[in-house]
Amino acid sequence: MTDQATPDERVLVSFDAGVAHVRLNSPATANGLDVPFLRSFYDALMTVHGDPRTRAVLLTGEGKHFCAGGNVKEFVSKGERLPDYLREATSWLGICASALMRLEAPVVCAVQGFAAGGGGFGFVCASDIVIAGESSSFLLGATRVGMAPDAGGSVTLTRIVGLRKAMEIALLNPTLTAAEALELGIVTRVVADDAVQREAAALAAELAQGPTLAFAATKRLLYDGLGATVEQRLPDESRTVSELSGTADAREGLAAVIERRSPSFVGA
Repeated sequence: MTDQATPDERVLVSFDAGVAHVRLNSPATANGLDVPFLRSFYDALMTVHGDPRTRAVLLTGEGKHFCAGGNVKEFVSKGERLPDYLREATSWLGICASALMRLEAPVVCAVQGFAAGGGGFGFVCASDIVIAGESSSFLLGATRVGMAPDAGGSVTLTRIVGLRKAMEIALLNPTLTAAEALELGIVTRVVADDAVQREAAALAAELAQGPTLAFAATKRLLYDGLGATVEQRLPDESRTVSELSGTADAREGLAAVIERRSPSFVGA
């Protein structure tokens, strides 16, 4: 497995047995995000989206922290030009969060240390499955510096935890422990700190062996259903299941049930 760097070199991409590994690679800044960094991250996501080797995605951050949010020092350096800079930065941030949700492959996110702001907290909320270390912490933090949630967090956080709890998190800015994040549904599993990368990689590898067409369709149905009524989604559900039933993976899955064996999916 060989890393390939994006032009910015703060995002690394590698492929291993169906898993596309995307690494935020600026540990000296706690993977603090700025415009070039976000552009590279988006390029990386489009690379794995367009690569036929991608059956699952593993998102990680190098160093002590997954992602501490925006690069505050870079923001301060912009002075009076900060509003224009943040207009561009938050646009890229939103595009990246949307890309995570709209990737056809399931996205597993591994969190160690801090996950803060739109980059950290927001990307966690935009991932499909989140594995967190027991000492990791989660902070939205936008209103603490006189700003507002971004990276889609004003929608995704409310959907995950409910309106009242989202208001509390957004207005009071508590630093959530991994256990609290698990109880709220922000993360999927909490594991020992030294097991985060291993557990996340194992889960991504497991998903990479699954029915990729069904996973892609399921992600689309779930995300599309966030703002819809049940009645609005029923026709799309019916159409999607019907289409999937004609795939080789569906036939293999049904045969495996009848034959009492594990299925072998090929993504077709």
